[in-house]
Amino acid sequence: MRDVVIVSLVLFFGVMALTRPWIGVMLWTWLSIMNPHRYAWGFAVDAPLAAIAAGTTLIGLIYTRDRSSPFKGAATVLLVMLMLWMTLSWLVGLDPATDYEQWKKVMKIDFMIIVALMLLHTKEHILALVWVAAGSMALLGVKGGVYTLVGGGTGRVWGPPGSFIADNNEFALALIMTIPLLRFLQQQLTNKWGGWAMTGAMLLCAIAALGSYSRGALIAIAAMTLSFWWRGKNKLLIGIVLVAASFALIGFMPENWMGRMNSIVDYEQDQSAMGRISAWWNAWNIGLNRPFGVGFDAARPELFAQYSPYPNMIHAAHSIYFQILGNHGFVGLFLFLGIWLMTWRSAGWLRINAKDIPQARWCAELGAMCQVSLIGYLVGGAFLSLAYFDLPFDVMVAVVLAKKWVEARAWEREPVYQPGWKTIPGLSRPVPSA
Repeated sequence: MRDVVIVSLVLFFGVMALTRPWIGVMLWTWLSIMNPHRYAWGFAVDAPLAAIAAGTTLIGLIYTRDRSSPFKGAATVLLVMLMLWMTLSWLVGLDPATDYEQWKKVMKIDFMIIVALMLLHTKEHILALVWVAAGSMALLGVKGGVYTLVGGGTGRVWGPPGSFIADNNEFALALIMTIPLLRFLQQQLTNKWGGWAMTGAMLLCAIAALGSYSRGALIAIAAMTLSFWWRGKNKLLIGIVLVAASFALIGFMPENWMGRMNSIVDYEQDQSAMGRISAWWNAWNIGLNRPFGVGFDAARPELFAQYSPYPNMIHAAHSIYFQILGNHGFVGLFLFLGIWLMTWRSAGWLRINAKDIPQARWCAELGAMCQVSLIGYLVGGAFLSLAYFDLPFDVMVAVVLAKKWVEARAWEREPVYQPGWKTIPGLSRPVPSA
């Protein structure tokens, strides 16, 4: 039954995407982030659902007139440059044939990000993207949070099987990135019960992140919490609430969780931590000696033997920075960092320039929360291999589109939405602009 429901939804929205391709972008986002088919038990698990979403969206893109250039900001230009550089890095890498599947997977994700930038442009589109991206992760986070509470924190939370975030560490970081996006969505709601539901979802996502037993996630959530406090207006009250909530959540976790978190300090005695250090040395020396990197897999025994001071500790980079550096060299790393620097600047521009415009205040709130989300990603990502995951790039898309929306004063020609569940497309009623 689960398989039938998932496939039926994909086919239904795929047909809609033929005439309204922006819906296909939402379908792709849902499938690529949540991976609902990975929780099915039958034919849906291996069905080409993502291909259906992408194919119908591209057909709609060809025939629609409601599209524009994707080059809406410096971050977009840098993304395209990174795609070209990664392709070159793959072609001149150590084993293009073996790396082909990973190259294809990464290019599909980045290509659909470009498609999203071509098809999305209205307030409704931007908010729908945030709802789908954050909502997909929130559903998984609520499930993981309930599991952690019911089990007393003894079981470990994992992400969707076979996805970028299947591992507990990567899943936790994705949840941490989601919490600020949920806060942004909560700010758009005027329904009291909706606001409480969003608070519950944020708490359960935080509990699920702790329940992953990820040490990198603990550091990321601490950085994000500090950012929340810094951005708040009433710092004393917010500080008291955040400290109390932190002690309550950490105090709930069992003793073995505390033991794992304490290993952050005693990293020399931890094989996993030392394996990461070995991988970082490997990536650093690859970057110094191989301008194009090695392709999409730097965790090779022959590379560790040549470039790591711990040649027997062969380990994935577990760092977005060293992952890109080892795979694509310093040029790839600079392009990657440039994307997030430009996204951060655009989000800051929104926070400053849209706050005094009543019709665009939601863009200021989006910019602020996207910056908090990026803090979680950039801090937690220092310890996790999540450089190619969709969600950070969806944040980039939302920021770039919102900045373009404000610059174009788009509220002067778009309909105004009645209060209520005003950010959910289809549940809000537009009224003519004055």
